[in-house]
Amino acid sequence: MTRSPDSQPDQPRQANKRGAARLAAVQALYQMDVAGTGLLETTAEYEAFRLGKEVDGALYREADAQWFRAILAGVVENQKTVDPVIRESLTEDWPLSRLDSTLRAILRAGVYELMKRQDVPVAVIVSEYIDIAKAFYAEDEPKLVNAVLDRVARRLRGEGRGKDAR
Repeated sequence: MTRSPDSQPDQPRQANKRGAARLAAVQALYQMDVAGTGLLETTAEYEAFRLGKEVDGALYREADAQWFRAILAGVVENQKTVDPVIRESLTEDWPLSRLDSTLRAILRAGVYELMKRQDVPVAVIVSEYIDIAKAFYAEDEPKLVNAVLDRVARRLRGEGRGKDAR
């Protein structure tokens, strides 16, 4: 993919199909957490009615459905190993249970990818999930996502993103 001459590095990137799948996976994880819906039911709903579809006047971006399924199923199947990794990267005064459901969903998806998707560069994973956090939060949450994912990347892969989100 080439960058147009007028685009600036600090501007948000156009969402690609994997980026759209990550966002949809975070939304689905949130929905599962809050509504208590199951993996198969949620996956079927998103694939039938949300990914690339118009919902209540808003158009969902076309997403890589296979990537969406892999993240969603991966987080659910590995949650007993993902959550402790997140807990270890949070400060003692911010336990995982204190984070709201959206932030938990972002961190779970990001940590899952760092743990299980060695084929995806750390910088891509971290920046994509920071962008997702910025879509939901205007305050310090994107910085928290950056810090946690960076700590996890350093511990699991021996590498971090190397710069802070600003």
